[in-house]
Amino acid sequence: MKFERTGGWVKSSRSADNQQCVEVRFAGAVGVRDSKDRSGPTLDVDAAAWRAFVATVRAGQYD
Repeated sequence: MKFERTGGWVKSSRSADNQQCVEVRFAGAVGVRDSKDRSGPTLDVDAAAWRAFVATVRAGQYD
């Protein structure tokens, strides 16, 4: 998987062409935003909470 970096924000190369994706930023807390509205609001998540979320995704909990 490759990542596109824009000003510290990262978007996966697996993002669909329909622009239905989010971008993340790793700077202390993890920032999450809608890639279609880059000037819009962001959600800041504690790094430990982000790691727990990613672990559940990788485990297939949301499939």
